[in-house]
Amino acid sequence: MVKTVVGSFDSIAQAAGAARALRAAGFMENDVSVVANNAQRAVAREGDATTGEAASDDKASGAAKGIVAGGALGGVAGLAASLMGLAIPGIGPILAAGPVAAALAGAGAGAVAGGLIGSLTDLGVSDTHAEYYAEAVRRGGALVTVKVDQSRVQEAEQIIKAHDAFDIEARASQWMAAGWVGYNPNGEPYTFEEIERNRTRWTAAQRPRSARS
Repeated sequence: MVKTVVGSFDSIAQAAGAARALRAAGFMENDVSVVANNAQRAVAREGDATTGEAASDDKASGAAKGIVAGGALGGVAGLAASLMGLAIPGIGPILAAGPVAAALAGAGAGAVAGGLIGSLTDLGVSDTHAEYYAEAVRRGGALVTVKVDQSRVQEAEQIIKAHDAFDIEARASQWMAAGWVGYNPNGEPYTFEEIERNRTRWTAAQRPRSARS
């Protein structure tokens, strides 16, 4: 029986580290996906403040992808090669690699709004957790998914936890306590500044960490 294990992270560096570790443990690259918020792309599009030169959308996206492919994902050749930039309504710009990226790209512009949740549920993730994971990306996070045989679920979960995956249910409970009522595909994407403020708060807080299938 094949299952999907998902880890949610506060940064793409953590997610990429987990992806590399999974590959090193023998999990196939074509079973691993990474999805990360790319709000810094919006900042890059505003141009260089010192020169006043506006950066094109393609240039900003290409720069962001180059940094990630050459750095964080550089040790996972297949993922780096498949990395693509996409924009999802309600979430904003993302970087994605692996099967989830292919599914999102294949959905077409008209179907992308719910594409991330749909891609996760297609992998066997529950609707509730798919919404949590999508909201985590909207708030600046990153995901790693890996399809594994039932016999290796615990191993995959341990690798993901070792790279600082956070407990998605605990984090969602914190969002709900602050007024979040569920994933909204028509919601406003977080700005880079909002994401950085939230990331600082989460990093400072004591929190349990776990991967969940």
